[in-house]
Amino acid sequence: MALRKKKAQISVYLDPATIGLLAGYAARRGQPQSLIAEAAIASFLSPDGAEQREAAIAKRLDQLDRRMARLERDVGISVETLAVFVRFWLATTPALPEPAAQAARAKAGERYEAFVAALGRRLAKGPRLAQEISEEGSDSRP
Repeated sequence: MALRKKKAQISVYLDPATIGLLAGYAARRGQPQSLIAEAAIASFLSPDGAEQREAAIAKRLDQLDRRMARLERDVGISVETLAVFVRFWLATTPALPEPAAQAARAKAGERYEAFVAALGRRLAKGPRLAQEISEEGSDSRP
């Protein structure tokens, strides 16, 4: 039969908000508050605790870095796509005489409103065009 070490009792003064958090956490876990406090203090005083926190932060930063790189790539593709489209449109669309230009501007307003409505529907239901393009590109690879 192994002898059980007797634990030392200490008195600690905690902020009421901290006491509430401790009580709530202990209740959710079904554990005594003293056990939760002991584990927290042991973790805080652990020599490798700082290394574990640093590793977790480094992992999160790496994930954020990869996400930012994808965002930069996607924005670059979007800007280039828009630039190519505008250049093509300007090169292939002749200027209209003034009476026809007024009618075209009125029609353009209607078409723009329809475009915005269609864009809203597309964004609400997804998937995004960039996702479709990347999926189609990966399907055609050997």
